Amino acid sequence: MAKRTQAEELSPEEVEERAKAAELEGGRMPFVSHLAELRDRVRNAAFAFVLAFLVCWYFAERIFDWLREPLFNIWNHHAGPAIQLLVSLHVLPMSADWGTPHLISTGITRPFWVFMSIAMWAGIFVASPIIFYQLWKFVAPGLYKRERRVSVAFAAFSMVFFVSGALFCFYFALPALFDYMLQYNSEGLQTLPDIQEYLDLTRDSMLAFGAIFEMPLLIYFLAMVGLVTHRSLWKFSRWFVVLAFIIGAILTPGPDVVSQFLMATPMIVLYNISILFAWRVTIRRERKQAAENPPVARRVARSSNDDDNDIGDDE
Repeated sequence: MAKRTQAEELSPEEVEERAKAAELEGGRMPFVSHLAELRDRVRNAAFAFVLAFLVCWYFAERIFDWLREPLFNIWNHHAGPAIQLLVSLHVLPMSADWGTPHLISTGITRPFWVFMSIAMWAGIFVASPIIFYQLWKFVAPGLYKRERRVSVAFAAFSMVFFVSGALFCFYFALPALFDYMLQYNSEGLQTLPDIQEYLDLTRDSMLAFGAIFEMPLLIYFLAMVGLVTHRSLWKFSRWFVVLAFIIGAILTPGPDVVSQFLMATPMIVLYNISILFAWRVTIRRERKQAAENPPVARRVARSSNDDDNDIGDDE
């Protein structure tokens, strides 16, 4: 009877806290068991990477053929029978015919290490779902159910955004970069791309664009923990335009303006999309606060109105 009375006297917040504590208690294990679990997860992730590396090593040449398509497609626009005919008729200068597209290697062992690097990076990408799954299985017992759902959603959308950024770079930014840089070809200057240099440029560009496309998730997370709101993001938007071009100039491997513009433009678009995400998170949090504590909610609302008025004044 006493236990029943005590349970009835508990507030909903206390009941929720006890439920969370019991939930975490179910996932606890001794320290030695944690080490054993970590060993198993690292072993499984390593096996997955080695297997993916071997498969990608077998297909390394085909992967590289795909990676060099942006360069060769631009090169083929300045070569071929039609260009040769115009050159023979003296309609175009001799420098207009770039010949068959090809890459060079300045070392005997360089192609081997290039294909090794391709297999390693491709292996990491192919094995990443299994690697993240093993990491998730190790971390999940220490999280609440809601945190587990949010973590799974973040991991899935992170992969989607990163791949989208890398593909945007591959199909739009790299062709624009190569088209601009190869314009320096002339009768006295012939570009001879090195295989290692080309791989480094392509890989670094795709990684940079993939990281940039993670911005909506980053801002969404910052809004969830209360570090930013849609109001503060909107006030900073005009400065972010300048910041986007500075970041584009730093992260793009090439010195051309075209690739910097192609990086800065998606950043600005993604930033404004992120404001909508932050608005959704902020409104939900303020409504929850209004339901739980009306006086605090009124103060927050007045502060928000002041911020909105400041934005209007700035405009």
